[in-house]
Amino acid sequence: MVHNGNGDNMYIVMIRTVFFYFFIFLIYRIMGKRELGQLSIIDLIVSLLIAELATISIENYKGSILYSLIPIVILTLLQCILSYIGLKKPKFRIFLDGNPSVIIKNGKINYNEMLKQRYNLDDLLVQLRDKGYRSIEEVEYAILESSGTLSIFPYENGKSPLPLPIILDGDIQEDTIKHLKKDKKWVYNFLDKKNINIEDVFFAFYKDKNIFIIRNDDLIK
Repeated sequence: MVHNGNGDNMYIVMIRTVFFYFFIFLIYRIMGKRELGQLSIIDLIVSLLIAELATISIENYKGSILYSLIPIVILTLLQCILSYIGLKKPKFRIFLDGNPSVIIKNGKINYNEMLKQRYNLDDLLVQLRDKGYRSIEEVEYAILESSGTLSIFPYENGKSPLPLPIILDGDIQEDTIKHLKKDKKWVYNFLDKKNINIEDVFFAFYKDKNIFIIRNDDLIK
């Protein structure tokens, strides 16, 4: 009886393909939900590495599957640990993901920020058209997020629709208060009037000359 080695190899490849399909699906469920357009640099790196490791294991069907499984599990654990630290430490999260960049401010293009982000005018116009805006004059603010997507805020009845973050996870956003020509004392004075400790603030933002606060107690846990 002739042993069909090619047929056996094909079965191994098929079984490994199905296995990694469900295994990677489980891995991404563990790492959390994010839309493809919202992936940060770290998310993208981990995704590419996991895909490459799975491909190597499928192609190299004669090698042990553990050579791919173990690195994938390590990457998953590392990603979960970094995500958890990022939730607790905003500065660490900014270090990993970077800060959003204001590309259009008060209807004017921030050319220095575009140069810094290597973001050209064609990129800006394409994303504006993709969001349904024919002209830059229609836009008051456009923010290039750390994921690479462009958030657009048009003019609305003469009022700025953009809420400016004052406090994130208990940390004062110095860039925002500088933009408002205020200082930390202004923030603390407001909190003192409301009898609120800054450690109890999950998110505070400035809009229409008012500060709106979401406390940690307001969150669903």
